[in-house]
Amino acid sequence: MSKEITAVVQNDAVSVEQAVLDGTLVTDIVNNALLKPREYISFKKKPVYDFFKRVFDIVVSLICLTVGLPIYIIIAAVIMIDDFGNPLFIQERVGKKGKIFRMIKFRTMYVHSDSMKENLMSQNEYESVHFKIHNDPRITRVGRFLRKTSLDEITQAVNLLTGSMTIIGPRPFVKSEQDQLSQDRLCVKPGLSGYWQITDTTQMTKEEQLELDYKYIRERSFKTDISIIIKTVMVVIRHKNY
Repeated sequence: MSKEITAVVQNDAVSVEQAVLDGTLVTDIVNNALLKPREYISFKKKPVYDFFKRVFDIVVSLICLTVGLPIYIIIAAVIMIDDFGNPLFIQERVGKKGKIFRMIKFRTMYVHSDSMKENLMSQNEYESVHFKIHNDPRITRVGRFLRKTSLDEITQAVNLLTGSMTIIGPRPFVKSEQDQLSQDRLCVKPGLSGYWQITDTTQMTKEEQLELDYKYIRERSFKTDISIIIKTVMVVIRHKNY
């Protein structure tokens, strides 16, 4: 029998007990009035789905890390030629149930790009918690190509193999960004791709962007994952990475 956990929405932010991360259903209440059904944040355990999805993650990651090894080496070398330094970008992100993990990507920005961010904050084009601008001067020439083709993310095969990420899931954020979001989005593993990556979220509010996570949590299935994978490939082909 599914247990029901009650959460309260205050000032547009969902305050959810830690139990939501292990629960099966969350019902939001605002001013003692139930939200519309489409706004419910529901989580139902799916052990069979989770098992086969984990198997798929392992298979895909092993193929990428073995067959794609020459590509990894070439990309790393080109990055270092363009801007000498560590070709990998490793950053701590918040994963399932709030667990911190180290996400691995190919570096697409200049080595000292962090010192430039403060002066660019006023140009942020997102209303969400993360920073993003077009024609970002911190991105290298090689980095622009890697981002346009999503090749900077193929190193996340390591995260797939270790189980800290999955093929499809909510977008993982750094802790300072996740602290501004509700914790209930952490009831599933973060993904390499998801609704965020196939949707133009630049003009969406934070609440609308969060709804994309809730939508995936509610609808997650093999059919949903396959659909998002296909749409992700189309986004990359059309060079419309969001």
